[in-house]
Amino acid sequence: MAVLSIVLQSLLTLYFVFSGVAKIAGEKYWVDIFKHLELPQWFRVVTGFVQLIGAVVLIIGYWYTGAVAWAGIWLGITMLLACLVHFRVKDSIGKTAPAFVFALLNITLIIINAEHMLYPFS
Repeated sequence: MAVLSIVLQSLLTLYFVFSGVAKIAGEKYWVDIFKHLELPQWFRVVTGFVQLIGAVVLIIGYWYTGAVAWAGIWLGITMLLACLVHFRVKDSIGKTAPAFVFALLNITLIIINAEHMLYPFS
């Protein structure tokens, strides 16, 4: 399980670093998505910082295993909220699927690392 956790942790870290930076930088792709979702642009920037914080905690998790589950909770909630926003604007399953898949990946990370949550710095 340790190898699966590290691989999943690494892939999620890469995704959330790139996604968070792109949101903060105002990449056209994310600007258009937030317009489509009927969300204000300042919320795009906040979402980018939320994702970067989660990515930093995932990186800390390489040294302190318990931090990984907490990052999974933080990012998993973010992705579940993204699903709800997609449902609110009646997006197709195809447009909602990426947020749902990332929510499931974070939930998997939580389950794998749940035993370390009580002692995040061990």
